[in-house]
Amino acid sequence: MTTSAKATLSADGQRLLLDIDAQPREFAALWLRERAPDAETLDPLTGQRLIEAAELPLDLALERAELVDDALALRFSDGHHVHFPLDALLGDSRQGSDRASADDLVAPGRLLWDAQRAKPHHADFAAAIDDDAALLEMLEGLHRNGFVVVSGVPTEEDGMQALMERVGPLRRTNWGGIADVKSVANAYDLTMTQRGLEPHTDNPYRDPIPGYIWLHCLTNAADGGDSTLADGYRAAQLLRERDPAAFDCLTRVSPGFRYRDATTWLESEGPLIELDSQGRIFRVRYSNRTERVEALPAEELARYYAARQAFYQLITSDELTLNLKLDPGQMLIMDNYRLLHGRRAFELAGGVRHLRQGYVDRDSTASRRLVLRQQLASAEEAA
Repeated sequence: MTTSAKATLSADGQRLLLDIDAQPREFAALWLRERAPDAETLDPLTGQRLIEAAELPLDLALERAELVDDALALRFSDGHHVHFPLDALLGDSRQGSDRASADDLVAPGRLLWDAQRAKPHHADFAAAIDDDAALLEMLEGLHRNGFVVVSGVPTEEDGMQALMERVGPLRRTNWGGIADVKSVANAYDLTMTQRGLEPHTDNPYRDPIPGYIWLHCLTNAADGGDSTLADGYRAAQLLRERDPAAFDCLTRVSPGFRYRDATTWLESEGPLIELDSQGRIFRVRYSNRTERVEALPAEELARYYAARQAFYQLITSDELTLNLKLDPGQMLIMDNYRLLHGRRAFELAGGVRHLRQGYVDRDSTASRRLVLRQQLASAEEAA
């Protein structure tokens, strides 16, 4: 695994100094003890901790640390012994990269795109239903690009549900499970009208916000009605490059979002650009229809309004906007933490536009992808 490695202990034994290929790392003895990868400390099946970490002595120390092949043999002052694989140890360490640089503004595995560089990942419905490898390829494409186009979906009202159930449970909301997106009289939401919709993320007033949007086309003969997509991660990246003050403002100010009707009152809040603990872009929010910023001091509001406008100009620009018109039997799956979507206005005189929409949460989608990846890799190794 390595060309050179050296392990030494601090004078009090409470820190392990590990030098791997001239790259020093430091680990606290207490952290190593509570993460010890043995069946006494961690459940072998789930990885859940079996000891009560808060009861470990705060002055716990390492008495010995030796490199044995590609593992560390550790002995602690409480008498515990463990072999800690270096791969696992280094995989859990993010020392030296606690904050994001210009090159890692988003988590690994994402491919940022604009209108010129967008390469939609295409998947086949039947293949993803029948073949785990095809399903994994679809989910990897979704993770990488933030959206996929699925073809061959049955043009029935709940035609997408069989594939949805292969990924995770349908997220139910106050509108039910899978809902219609078509023009109706006395519409309860603007998605049910013929007007164009500005780029937005769905339901920022919910907690948790739905992770993935599944949009299935039954008919789309109306004039217009093209879907518009913009990569919110790319927009945030460009904003930081071109107007760092605006980027900073949108990561700090947290407007509220509200949806109300006769039977529902939903409220939440959060910044338009949300960062994770490492300073990487984690989620974007944008919903002109439901945003409710507080009456902040005038100067702060002025900065926020200017920053919001700069972000809006990016997400509506030709530079970032991908236009896509779904055909009957096609489905668009979108990352609602990343993608901003909208639509062009349409005229019913040209025909009917009927789509169906549902949500699947982010955790179940990620779990399905990671488990499939592990299972298929294990199967390959065993073959």
